[in-house]
Amino acid sequence: MGSKYDVVVIGGGHNGLINAAYLAKAGKKVLVLERRHVLGGAAVTEEIFPGFKFSVASYVVSLLRPEIIRDLHLPKHGLEILPLDGTFTPKPDGDYLWRVNDHARTMREIRRHSRVDAEAYEEFSQAMVQMCRFVKPILGMTAPDPTGLNPKDLLKLLFLGRRFRDLPMRDKYNQVQLMTMSAADFLDQWFETDVLKATMSASGIIGTFLGIRSPGTAYVLLHHYMGEIDGAFRAWGFARGGTGAISNACAGAARELGVEIRTKSPIAKIKVKDGRATGVVLDNGDEIDAGVVSSSVDPRLTFMKMVGAEHLPPEFVEDVQRYKFRGSSGKVNMALDALPDFKCLPGVGAHLRGAISISPSMEYMERAYDQAKYGEFSRKPYIDCVLPSLTDPSVAPPGKHVMSCFVQYAPYKLKEGPQDWDRQKEAFGDTVVNTLSEYAPNLKNIILHRQVVTPLDLERDFGLSEGNIFQGELSLEQLFFLRPVPGWAKYRTPIKNLYMSGSATHPGGGIMGANGRLAALEILKDIGKGI
Repeated sequence: MGSKYDVVVIGGGHNGLINAAYLAKAGKKVLVLERRHVLGGAAVTEEIFPGFKFSVASYVVSLLRPEIIRDLHLPKHGLEILPLDGTFTPKPDGDYLWRVNDHARTMREIRRHSRVDAEAYEEFSQAMVQMCRFVKPILGMTAPDPTGLNPKDLLKLLFLGRRFRDLPMRDKYNQVQLMTMSAADFLDQWFETDVLKATMSASGIIGTFLGIRSPGTAYVLLHHYMGEIDGAFRAWGFARGGTGAISNACAGAARELGVEIRTKSPIAKIKVKDGRATGVVLDNGDEIDAGVVSSSVDPRLTFMKMVGAEHLPPEFVEDVQRYKFRGSSGKVNMALDALPDFKCLPGVGAHLRGAISISPSMEYMERAYDQAKYGEFSRKPYIDCVLPSLTDPSVAPPGKHVMSCFVQYAPYKLKEGPQDWDRQKEAFGDTVVNTLSEYAPNLKNIILHRQVVTPLDLERDFGLSEGNIFQGELSLEQLFFLRPVPGWAKYRTPIKNLYMSGSATHPGGGIMGANGRLAALEILKDIGKGI
């Protein structure tokens, strides 16, 4: 019980905190309620084993919008992004591909595999920059609905249409292909080197239950291409102190602006009266009144659990029930006594400071998907590893290291049902270790501790339905004005004064923050109108 708030934000992940900060910056009295004992949602740092700090779920950053960093003065609150230097892909035959942030060195490395691909890579890089520049403004705007006749939407569509019209003809073709093709088919048009295409195609399947040859994955590839760090386009990095440092910086900015934040405050339901949200009820029975409720958790939790189908139009409920989550990834986090030693490039070197990608061939990537289609985790999975302790020693004791492994495919819906993950959890972890050991034989001997995070864990511990890291797939039918539900892509809902502000809204998932910011701007518009 307590005083009434202008806005209650459900969920203390980075989107919820950013949403709250922007609302407080406009003078609103805001309360954030987080279910767990720690803030951050999936962007969290936890000391699972003494002295070792893990980015338990999300582990790298690139998409965090520069306007948010600037508006909320996040560096002042401890945000520091350290560069992730390239991608190293070991091969079973003893060779490797090592692309770095130095363009000239990357060109020489690709030329070692194929002179034709080295020339194509230059052109490809320029084309992708153009595609990113075309799409990038869409990340900063509320998605216009082409099915309506709202003049503001029509103006936005006209703006996008003119931008498309002004593209060179080749860029127009590329844009259409990116929106419709598979990552594999798109890359096949550019390159011949198998390991290069396989490693690049991996960006097209992150967070989706799709294979590299599934239509629509080319856009997901572009989605992950659009990042920047401190003005460096297409750069990726670590947050010093782990990804939880990003959430903590957002929380620091929010608190400075007057936001009240409570952890260990799970929501039982959203109060609805006469079709309007009037506040929330906590699991312990406490009621909190608010003029507006902003939910940064996913649509299934928001509408099916917290609101209840009885308060919603039947067709809207059907659309929410059709919304696809289909979690397909897990994590294995390891505390190491030393660094892994790769057969193809032995010893400690700069190749360990970037991402280590187990994606040796296109066939390997597609076969990893084949098992997942039949309800099994991949026995030869795609793995993306980082060793953040090499760049940020604060996350491990002296001389020790942290290794974070993102793994696909790990389907939420196993043949025996999602609950079978509890039985198969350690076998999944063993598969990841065994796969990596084929390339770095010393790995098994240097593991001090291991944490295995399954899709079921992501659902239970982080509130991500079906373990989907983006609060729903980034597939074509769930993008832009269709996310999360057709007709309700502007952060509003059929319940008055209830808004959505998480990754299930436009522009999608990743540590981006645009969802929280854009939702706050729409809420403020409506408050200004007296709605």
